[in-house]
Amino acid sequence: MVYEEEFKKGKFCGKVKEYNYINGGLIYEGEFLHGEIEGGEYSDGKRNRKGKEYNSFNGALKYEGEYLNGERNGKGKEYKQGKLIFEGDYLNGKRNGKWKEYDSEGKIIFEGEYENNKRKIK
Repeated sequence: MVYEEEFKKGKFCGKVKEYNYINGGLIYEGEFLHGEIEGGEYSDGKRNRKGKEYNSFNGALKYEGEYLNGERNGKGKEYKQGKLIFEGDYLNGKRNGKWKEYDSEGKIIFEGEYENNKRKIK
């Protein structure tokens, strides 16, 4: 990985971006504030708070949402080829709780519960 960061008084401060080492494609972006994560990126080497993930080959948004200890946790949205396909809650990197799934035209095709990345059947 290649990183682009801003420093102020010896601490990370401002925007940070992570790039694919091989092709230079943007993978992730967020922000630091006074050495802490504010709106994204790393704390103790792990993603925390809010951020965005990108497809490093075509630059399309893949995910935007919350992280905790390097995993997706909290509210999040998943994208395929830049189009929203899922939105809901994550717990320890897995879909858990209320979710909406969209088709390629943005219409809801599923609205319900997920548990450990699987749809709950009522």
